[in-house]
Amino acid sequence: MGHRVKLIPPQYVKPFVKRSKNDRNDAEAISEAASRPSMRTVSAKSVDEQAAIIIVRQREMLVGQRTQAINALRGHAAEFGVIAAKGSNNVEILLSTLSDHPVIPGMAKAMFEQMGGHVADLDIKIQAIDRQLLEQHKANETSQRLAAIPGIGPITAITMALSVNPASFESGRHFAAWLGLTPREHSTGGKHRMGRISKAGNERLRQLLVVGAMAVLRFAKPGSKSASGWLLQLLERRPRKVAAVALANKVARVVWAMMAHGEVYRRQPVAA
Repeated sequence: MGHRVKLIPPQYVKPFVKRSKNDRNDAEAISEAASRPSMRTVSAKSVDEQAAIIIVRQREMLVGQRTQAINALRGHAAEFGVIAAKGSNNVEILLSTLSDHPVIPGMAKAMFEQMGGHVADLDIKIQAIDRQLLEQHKANETSQRLAAIPGIGPITAITMALSVNPASFESGRHFAAWLGLTPREHSTGGKHRMGRISKAGNERLRQLLVVGAMAVLRFAKPGSKSASGWLLQLLERRPRKVAAVALANKVARVVWAMMAHGEVYRRQPVAA
């Protein structure tokens, strides 16, 4: 009908709601928020873009369900005095220990076996989605370029390519802030106070970047391909997890620059 559609995050509209929440006050608040010249909006996705992102969200849901199932299994096993190490790789060892335990009743062993089968089914589904994502990664030129960045693998690269529209951000700095990788500011009276990261925006993308940064720090040493002078000096001054967040922030800016300008990754000089 000739209207220009704007999508405004609900948390940005909430401050404009007066008194009680009802349809009239909500409509007034939306109208007031939309009229603000500095109001930030969310870019609308096309039908194809919305369909492509479903596979990423489906994988995220299955991974969360697997983590929940493993934690439940470990918790029930701990009630019988069987303690297992964390991680999906230790599930088979835990199930074998539970099945051979002489004190655990047969009914409990049957439930443990059923829980193990549920975890195995989720593993199969996640592996199938990973194969689909790898196929999309090989067919996506942007994803191929992003995978050259240290700390970004095929899954992270295709997730970025499918989830991020670089035109929605003015710069890589804005993109990193949207991901929640910048400090939360609480300044007043001319005094600047910077706290922990804000953890705003897309939690999954932030998690992928931080995990990838931790993998880079694991092998960061003088002479390695992924260790720049900036990173080695940062590790000398800051804890590893703080350095990982700082590296994730830097990687996010690189990702935006490569996607926005169509550039390839230029490796930094190796620190001696």
